[in-house]
Amino acid sequence: MQEIKETVIELPAVSIDHLGLSQQGFSTLLSLVDKGIKVKATGFGRIDFDPVSAIQQIHAINPHALMFGTDLPSTRAKSPFQNSDIAILSQAINEEEASKVLYKNALEWYMR
Repeated sequence: MQEIKETVIELPAVSIDHLGLSQQGFSTLLSLVDKGIKVKATGFGRIDFDPVSAIQQIHAINPHALMFGTDLPSTRAKSPFQNSDIAILSQAINEEEASKVLYKNALEWYMR
């Protein structure tokens, strides 16, 4: 991902799914978040790292970066979406910030 980082930053609107998907590229993802890239908090059954820690790290860099989603129908995920995925978000950040991730951040991004 490092090789396309500059191109991604220059695009007018970018969101990266599944918290970036792998631990291997997570540091690059965090640097993209710092540049304004959005990240979908989706597909927790697809990732190879702790979603709570990832959400906290992304949120600390840019509280407007995260947008929650279900990843339904989750046909290729080891573990498909469950309502408990929302509880994972609630473990990571407080209720007010969770409402931004669950709704407000995406609304701001899609309505721009």
